[in-house]
Amino acid sequence: MSLAVTNQYAKALLAVVSKPGSTLAAEQALAQLDAIQALIRGCPELRLALLSPAINAAQKKKVIERLGKMLGLHPLMRNFLNVVTSHRRVPLLASIRQAFQSQLDEQLGIVRAEVTAARALYTEQQTALEAKLAGTVGKSLRCAYAVDDGLLGGLTVKIGSKVLDGSVRGRLESLRRRLVAEA
Repeated sequence: MSLAVTNQYAKALLAVVSKPGSTLAAEQALAQLDAIQALIRGCPELRLALLSPAINAAQKKKVIERLGKMLGLHPLMRNFLNVVTSHRRVPLLASIRQAFQSQLDEQLGIVRAEVTAARALYTEQQTALEAKLAGTVGKSLRCAYAVDDGLLGGLTVKIGSKVLDGSVRGRLESLRRRLVAEA
């Protein structure tokens, strides 16, 4: 249920920022969503005020207005936050942000990739890997990087449902399977 709900909110926000003549760019919306999340996470009183059914909608709207002025939120983002709050969806903000990013990437033709390496990659290595992967898939890429101490060396790349295993562990496993098959 919550996945469908988060996707609906993300889709609605993307539709608003993608309209011709919109004064809020999608990247600005992402940055403002991040700022809102950080403030709510860092201030339990604010989170409680936005979640509490004991605080009426008018009071919550005033809180959001003050929050909006403090953070310099675009009026569209203030309105979005009012809608999210009035429908009691504040706990879903992080998921809505992720869904918004995914839908924006899809709209822009950007493919998401998850790269897991045995150790942290240098910026130059990341740039070279991204260029190589972009050439392979024929689209722009947005990579998320992680480190897995369980890998002996190398890396794995997950693009959608496809996994490219260039890890030492993966190569050893492949060698083991070939040896077992030949025996």
